[in-house]
Amino acid sequence: MNKAKVAGSSPQMEQLESGKTYAWCACGQSTNQPWCNGAHKGSDFSPNLFKAEGGKAAAMCMCKQTKNPPYCDGSHRNL
Repeated sequence: MNKAKVAGSSPQMEQLESGKTYAWCACGQSTNQPWCNGAHKGSDFSPNLFKAEGGKAAAMCMCKQTKNPPYCDGSHRNL
């Protein structure tokens, strides 16, 4: 599998709604970062679907190298 495109060099804070399902872009190609817009079609990538638990602000990974998708784990510091 190819490496994802780095969409940003720092996390993006997003207010997540409790119980809502989100599709985090895993390929880095979406023009609607950090969310999937279908730009992965034809690649080995697929979005990371997750349901937010409790309405809260979350640091979403933009470098696409996190070991804890969709959340930032600091991997961008090693790019």
